[in-house]
Amino acid sequence: MGIAVVSGALFTGLSVTSAGAIPPVVPSPPTSTPFTTPNTDNCPNRSSPAPAVDSSEVPLPGDPTPSAMAVPGIPVGGPRLGACGVVLPDDAPPLPADISASGWVVADIDSGAVLAAKDPHGRYRPASTIKMLLALVALDELDLDKTVTATAEDAEVEGSAVGIGKNGRYTNRQLMQGLVMASGNDAAHLLARQLGGDDAAVEKMNRLADSLGAHDTRSATPSGLDGPGMSSSPFDLALIFHAAMKNPTFAELISTETVQFPGFPRDPAIPEDKDRPPFALANDNQLLYNYPGALGGKTGFTDDARHTYVGGADRGGRRLVVTLLGAEAQPIRPWEQAARLLDYGFALDRDAEVGSLTDLAASEDSSGAVLAATPEQDSAATTSSAVASGSDRAGNTTGLRIGVGVGGTAIILVLLLWARRLLRRP
Repeated sequence: MGIAVVSGALFTGLSVTSAGAIPPVVPSPPTSTPFTTPNTDNCPNRSSPAPAVDSSEVPLPGDPTPSAMAVPGIPVGGPRLGACGVVLPDDAPPLPADISASGWVVADIDSGAVLAAKDPHGRYRPASTIKMLLALVALDELDLDKTVTATAEDAEVEGSAVGIGKNGRYTNRQLMQGLVMASGNDAAHLLARQLGGDDAAVEKMNRLADSLGAHDTRSATPSGLDGPGMSSSPFDLALIFHAAMKNPTFAELISTETVQFPGFPRDPAIPEDKDRPPFALANDNQLLYNYPGALGGKTGFTDDARHTYVGGADRGGRRLVVTLLGAEAQPIRPWEQAARLLDYGFALDRDAEVGSLTDLAASEDSSGAVLAATPEQDSAATTSSAVASGSDRAGNTTGLRIGVGVGGTAIILVLLLWARRLLRRP
């Protein structure tokens, strides 16, 4: 990946030739470094990610420390997905070698069937894969044809950047391309600013995750930079991707290989500075260029999260998604691990299934409190129109809270709770 400093930001867009061709990828060389597949059988990440290796998740002075999210008593997606080790269909063949991810899921994008998994509800840091949620919120609320002007704060945001600059003018569509294709934190900041700022954008992302039934997920930043309470799971990322692929604009964005991205004006305070010309922006997801039928996806990395990945592919009309969390770039790169797991999923029988992204049954904790509603109970809940258009909605669930309930939904819940109390009387 080409890396260069652009206006004080780290630019990580893939370099392209003048003709716009994607540079060929050299396969991962053999490594002599000892490698052991992470063992998650004892559920080390049942309630929260592993401790941070740096201070990125220390709350700012005066800010509260986020409490741990509740763990549903009944696993979302089916009972088998409550396991923390490898979960395979009966009589499944051995898994491919060299998968370094601590947790992963392979699922059918269209039916929602989970074909195989490892620590599916284990809680890990998602890094930039959480940008999928920001993209969906932005697609719902922002006019893609509107042109906005970047500030110095947008351009100088921490981490990976697409390369926007102060006083540069960009359409929201171009910012979405920078967000999804190059994982630009600068683009994330400018989009979040239009959504009311970082805090407001994060709140909207979390509401959307909750409405989808992604109860292992909590965003702390719009871009995926580590922050207090940040969390997701392999299942949740597959669930979010499953819903996002119902939006044709999202599907187009993640499958775009190259586009022209605007430059920005010179800085008048620096006499020798020159205007930045437009440049070719390439998608940083290598699966697109190296896997037949690839649909695109999202990459991510931070020191705490390690490598994270979401990617999809179509083979003979069957579309699968693979998610990776807590992965390393050895012995092979994350996209290569994803490719092996996609091959594995496509080779399984079509009726192979260990869980579902759509069968989000009601969950109870040990006290009997309902943590997630069934799709039928949640049918009255409003879901972002960016996720699905018209009546084509995913099997959405919403974490129920005091005071939340719409019409028949509230009545059904009251009846369910009343019935449980009757059954529990001596």
